[in-house]
Amino acid sequence: MSELSCLVEREIPRLRRYARALTRATDRADDLVQDTLVRALTKGHLWEPGTDLRAWLFTIMHNLYVNTVRREVHGAATIDIEQVTSTLVAATDPTSSLQLRDLDRALARLPDEQREVILLVGLEGMAYESAAQILGVPIGTIRSRLSRGRETLRQLIGRQEEPKPASGPTPTNAVPTQAQGASRREAA
Repeated sequence: MSELSCLVEREIPRLRRYARALTRATDRADDLVQDTLVRALTKGHLWEPGTDLRAWLFTIMHNLYVNTVRREVHGAATIDIEQVTSTLVAATDPTSSLQLRDLDRALARLPDEQREVILLVGLEGMAYESAAQILGVPIGTIRSRLSRGRETLRQLIGRQEEPKPASGPTPTNAVPTQAQGASRREAA
């Protein structure tokens, strides 16, 4: 077995996890992983040793996924109900099960661009730079999509943004927010 094959084999669990989150169906995820592995091994001569293999594999997977989605949109493919069911395994705690279900449903409602960034950065723990390379967008776009995606998830799940700890007294020359301005006007 070649060195590249051994390195690629170590990444299969991460590829599978990301594929399942992207496709939301085990069989489609397995197909995506298989296609990614075939492409990576046949195009192995294009990978430069010393570079981030995981980012290279995720880029291949992302491109294959985008191409599949485009084909489905153009072909007006029908989706089997089993392909859209949740694939997350819940813990024995019933509240955890509900939270996972809610999170899964909320992730499904995100735009693809935001969901991809949240999965790469949040689920896979990738650095912004790696996510930007995989998705072929600037780092600022990654930060923006991540911020918007997190906020949308909070709204979909029904959570308010966590209050930020105060860092000392508010300066007297600070510009009030709309809510603060309204309360000051009411008090006057």
